[in-house]
Amino acid sequence: MVSHTFAICAYKDSPYLEACIKSLKRQSVTSEIILCTSTPSRYLQALADVFDLPLYVRDGESDIQADWNFAYGKAKTRLVTIAHQDDCYHRDYGKQVQACWERYPDTTVFTTDCVIIKHETAQKPDLVQFVKHVLRFPLRFHGISDRTWVKRLALRFGNPIICPSCTYDKEALGEPLFDSPYKFALDWDTMWKLAERPGRFVCIEKPLLRYRIHDGATTKACIENHQRTADEAAMFARIWPEPIVRGLMFFYRKAYGAYDS
Repeated sequence: MVSHTFAICAYKDSPYLEACIKSLKRQSVTSEIILCTSTPSRYLQALADVFDLPLYVRDGESDIQADWNFAYGKAKTRLVTIAHQDDCYHRDYGKQVQACWERYPDTTVFTTDCVIIKHETAQKPDLVQFVKHVLRFPLRFHGISDRTWVKRLALRFGNPIICPSCTYDKEALGEPLFDSPYKFALDWDTMWKLAERPGRFVCIEKPLLRYRIHDGATTKACIENHQRTADEAAMFARIWPEPIVRGLMFFYRKAYGAYDS
């Protein structure tokens, strides 16, 4: 087995964190689990004690990129999943990670599909999810998904890669993992850069993650303060000429309604 860690990024006192931890404890293949935060509290310490998890505290102001890099850095294993506190993982997620690296040891990024949870209810797949499914299609050809053009083909019309569904090869990618000027599109920017580097992106098109949308989610906050619009327009401008950027952003703004409460 290849050594693997779930590094949970905890921010303040999420009511969903315990369910996330339980989903990782129930994995059919055992992995290390660590809890990382820049907002320490008695609540987080209590959960760490109950579930016997190491709790790592980052000094300094909370920042999504710095927090993700901190959690990634604290993992002592080759493979790292940066688990988001609001989400839950299928019991076979870790098993699929192991199977991926056993077959393709040059994999740098592993990703999966998800089920969206809103108001505690699993949502039926919508047009946005269908489009992401189509965009990820090149990454299902694992025999050629080590080629830059294949990896970038999946990223040219947006970022279909679900960040919390990803596992990274820390030995191959090094630190820091994220180095982006963006607040919302930092994962898209990172994937675009990683696509240039040696290694394979492997997508398993199974819903191995329960991805929660709620009023406190970063995605919704970035829509409301227009950070998402600015970041995505900037990313498209790096890939496409201006007329195509305008057309793509028209459709993307329409899709933001999927995150309304």
